[in-house]
Amino acid sequence: MKVVVIGGTGLIGSKLVSRLKEHGHEAVPAAPNTGVNTITGEGLKEVLRDADVLVDVSNSPSFADADVMRFFQTSTGNLVEAAKDAGVGHYLALSVVGTERLTDSGYMRAKVAQEKLIKESGVPFSIVHATQFFEFAGGIADTSTTDDGVVRISNAGVRPMAADDVAAAVGRTSVGEPLNGIVEVGGPEVFGLDEWIRTVLQARGDSRAVVVDAQAPYYGAVLAGDSLLPGPDARIADTRLSDWLATQ
Repeated sequence: MKVVVIGGTGLIGSKLVSRLKEHGHEAVPAAPNTGVNTITGEGLKEVLRDADVLVDVSNSPSFADADVMRFFQTSTGNLVEAAKDAGVGHYLALSVVGTERLTDSGYMRAKVAQEKLIKESGVPFSIVHATQFFEFAGGIADTSTTDDGVVRISNAGVRPMAADDVAAAVGRTSVGEPLNGIVEVGGPEVFGLDEWIRTVLQARGDSRAVVVDAQAPYYGAVLAGDSLLPGPDARIADTRLSDWLATQ
């Protein structure tokens, strides 16, 4: 299959391209640094010529509410039209577990808008909802409420997973039949969000203290206990946090 990966030079995209190539597929990374721009439309027609599958693992460069909404609406709108014109048979997008429950978050509202455009496009589709990536623990700490070196984070439940496992799940889904629906994927262990972040920071020698604050916002939304947890039918990955930390 020819699989075009939008965001194909990023964390997940580069891993996905490598995996697809290892399995004999023609995987084409598409990003501004390869001459493909989903905001302007530059290069989309050319890269999607004869493509069987379009995978979108791109992300907004800014998480400000208006910026992220503008990014996903513009980018997805252009991708949908280009996919239709090219006759793409499967459109897959990577999204986040809990999007529909966290509409106080501007980022999550933008992901909901992205998913709506895909669902209503008429192109056969799959949407993969993944939990948080191990690799993003530091970024979550950096964007959380901090007072004098103390990071305040909710203790809501989370099943974080390795980026390698995210790429594997997206890869398997992309070369299968379109789901015309959503599949959830998550890690093998349940942590409190605070526990997970604290464990990663300590392993990295980061001296910041992490304390529980049930009202601390997560990208603009206050979390309930299960806001970030996938449902019982989620596909569960293998890599445990301790094993991932041992490789870092």
